[in-house]
Amino acid sequence: MTETSPELQVETALARLGVAFERLECDPEAADTAAFCARYDVAARDCANTILVSSKREPRRHAACVVLATTRLDVNHKLRELMDQSRLSFASAEETALLTGMRTGGVTPFGLPEGMPVFVDAAVLDRPSVIVGGGGRSSKLRLDPRELLKAPGAVVVEGLAHPRS
Repeated sequence: MTETSPELQVETALARLGVAFERLECDPEAADTAAFCARYDVAARDCANTILVSSKREPRRHAACVVLATTRLDVNHKLRELMDQSRLSFASAEETALLTGMRTGGVTPFGLPEGMPVFVDAAVLDRPSVIVGGGGRSSKLRLDPRELLKAPGAVVVEGLAHPRS
């Protein structure tokens, strides 16, 4: 069996889904959102993070959540309701890599495992464009936020995230 790089996995998914995007190369050391915004003079409100969440109960269930970098994911209320789970946690960097092949700073809603739900906070769709992970730490994708809805299992959710206080 041949292993596929996360970047190739994402590129294949983007082509298959017909997603329109612009690839932005970045220094892997600046892949995390705050560092990316500072290094490349990008407003955090124009970046969307893809966050993996896991149920604590076996069999473990997972979901990818896309929220603006200026917001906080509502794990304890909205997401518990959506996933019908009483206890959830953010997936660790190791678990994220194991499940998706992607490292934090590069996680994107494209190229995820089949059947994984993708919840997109409605506020993301209000932006003229957003920057999301590119599958690896050396690139990002700038796209119209409506392109996120081409990801398999993508659903728009009102109130999935709240402004950071």
